[in-house]
Amino acid sequence: MSDEAQIPDFDLVTPDIPLPEQVDKAEVKDQLETAFKFAVIGSGQGGSRIAESFYTMGYRRVCAINSTEQDLAAIKLPQSSKLCIGAGGAGKNPAVAAALFEDKKEDVLDFMRRSFGPVFDRIFVCVGAGGGTGAGTAVGLVRTALDLQTAMKGHKHVGVIVALPKNSEGKKVNENAYQTLSALVKLAEEGTVSPLIILDNERISQIFPGLAIDPFWATANNSVVSLLNLFNTVSTKNSSYTTFDPNDYSTLLNSGIIVFGATPVKKWDAVTDISQAVRDNLKRNILSGGIDMATGTVAAAVVIGGKGILSSVPADYLDHAYEQLNRLLKPGSTVHRGVYAGSKETLVVYTVIGGLSAPTAKLEELRKLGDVVTNPANGGRSEP
Repeated sequence: MSDEAQIPDFDLVTPDIPLPEQVDKAEVKDQLETAFKFAVIGSGQGGSRIAESFYTMGYRRVCAINSTEQDLAAIKLPQSSKLCIGAGGAGKNPAVAAALFEDKKEDVLDFMRRSFGPVFDRIFVCVGAGGGTGAGTAVGLVRTALDLQTAMKGHKHVGVIVALPKNSEGKKVNENAYQTLSALVKLAEEGTVSPLIILDNERISQIFPGLAIDPFWATANNSVVSLLNLFNTVSTKNSSYTTFDPNDYSTLLNSGIIVFGATPVKKWDAVTDISQAVRDNLKRNILSGGIDMATGTVAAAVVIGGKGILSSVPADYLDHAYEQLNRLLKPGSTVHRGVYAGSKETLVVYTVIGGLSAPTAKLEELRKLGDVVTNPANGGRSEP
């Protein structure tokens, strides 16, 4: 007999327990053709309104969270695409929202996974920087979105659209905005956030003066979302002239802080007319204050004109406009081009500039409006 213990074989009788079938989640389909499948989550009232603009435009990987059901009820998204993480709001206190988010972080991650489906290219986090919920959840949402993208073997950058308040909204709101924008700029400089798109409502009020209260926020949100979508849509189209392709757009999306502009061109009698319009209108109509375009390292300019106009505008007039844009940027920069025929007999130059340095002038403006005390020995960050 062997000295080793003999372990008898036996058959395990498998219990008859009902088990659910594994069902693969169907891909969420947008209602428009784009180069990149954006997934969008809005937080707080301001961020949720931006997310709603994406949904209205035809994007369907869209959801929103808030710390109060009351604010969520006003957002025009399917009920299944809305999640309340609190009860009563954050009361302009980001610390309250941050604590709520930390407690519900796994719920938010599951909610995003359900809302976006198994296929997407990049998540955009949308927040209003001045409120409690948006400001308090901004960084946590970026980290959670990055976790989801990593799990899905997706992109290493998370996009952010941050809405800044009007100057008149008060000291606490501007303090929140300063702290939030500072944190997001740091994440952009680290490479976690890209693109970082700053929607400056003070600037919007200057570009579109006299807007009534009701259409103001829709105009502000659509001004950014429409331009982001225009480049995402145009880069799928062929052109008889010059094509702006998905790789061109990817370069912009991966470049850190970016800004958009739109330039309607009224006349093109001389070679400098279009270039002067691009230079002057871009400086006036860029959608964020405190941005130094001379720090930009990459840009794109897409010209859309009526067929009759494009058949009459000399090619070197457009070349001169592209050269003018290049001169506005940092030496050695790249300007991607696109020329497309549109359905209207107008001529418009749509511009996006990327690789920008931190908006120090805007941060300083918010710091003063919020009466934030900073410590120079602590890298200029606010005192705890």
